[in-house]
Amino acid sequence: MSGVERALGLLRNLPRVSLSNLKPLPGSRYKRKQRIGQSGGRKCGRGNKGQGQRNTLPRIGFEGGSTPFYLLIPHEPYYRGIHARRQYPPLSLLQLQRLIDLNMVDVNEPIDLTTLCNTKVFQVNTRKQQYGVNLTDEGADIFEARVHLEVQWTNEQTIAAVEKNGGMILTRFYDPDCINAMQDPAAFFKKGRPIPRCKLPPIDALRYYSDANNRGYLADPEKIREARIILAQKYGYALPDISEDPHFEMLMRRKDPRQIWFGLEPGWVVNVKDKVILKPTDEMLKEVLQVIIAGTITDFSSNSASKVFIMLTVQKVELFEEHLCRRWSHLCIFQ
Repeated sequence: MSGVERALGLLRNLPRVSLSNLKPLPGSRYKRKQRIGQSGGRKCGRGNKGQGQRNTLPRIGFEGGSTPFYLLIPHEPYYRGIHARRQYPPLSLLQLQRLIDLNMVDVNEPIDLTTLCNTKVFQVNTRKQQYGVNLTDEGADIFEARVHLEVQWTNEQTIAAVEKNGGMILTRFYDPDCINAMQDPAAFFKKGRPIPRCKLPPIDALRYYSDANNRGYLADPEKIREARIILAQKYGYALPDISEDPHFEMLMRRKDPRQIWFGLEPGWVVNVKDKVILKPTDEMLKEVLQVIIAGTITDFSSNSASKVFIMLTVQKVELFEEHLCRRWSHLCIFQ
């Protein structure tokens, strides 16, 4: 009888494997031996008098000695305002390439925060001070898709990996109200709320989003073209000519700084049930919603006074917009 037949015969006759007939492997459990202590079994391993024998050890966190903690540790990091810092959950190029290969992302359309959140693989929680996606350079050597990306934070290596394939990338700021709307547009439209007007980035983020090296959406387009050429020379790749690309119009599409979706303006209301878009007709409201901030496409590092003036103007417009939203039923007549 062969070994296979013998094994099959044992399986036929042996009982079914269950928890009642299982036991540990030999040698897997070690029974600790009880030995006589150093004091002959008189001290029970607690030593001779003191805190150990009398069980009077200090409480957890007690700081003994004569030197306090703030003198023992020479440096402590600065934590002021750390709870309010903006967070950007990471998404790697490897994960993005995988989403494209699985047809969860359409490369023939611009990829923004709404596209990434609709995959249900990436989510943003504004309650945790998360302001969008941070596209990392993990998998840059295998990324080969030609895409039009809009992210909130990225680095130089990621920009080079995207533009090497003939793609376009843009860094864009969204405030929490816009992020909540973009995460689930269907749920937002069902609430019957007007599309929010995107605010400008805070002062500490203006330099980043107005820098052409970061492909900021507030940067001068001419400076972005120059930065693309400089980056290609730095990393040693030929910048593809996208003017003859069949998706040239898609790659060059841009949103207005106040827009959050292509083709939809702030203040519009989308009626999903009737499949119609309601637009305001009040002239006063239309004037506010169509305000174009004249200083957004400028270099803010050159003139601090103009930057302060622009920010004050934006704050006044936003306060005025909030006042109009409170009187929405009186000021807005839909067509």
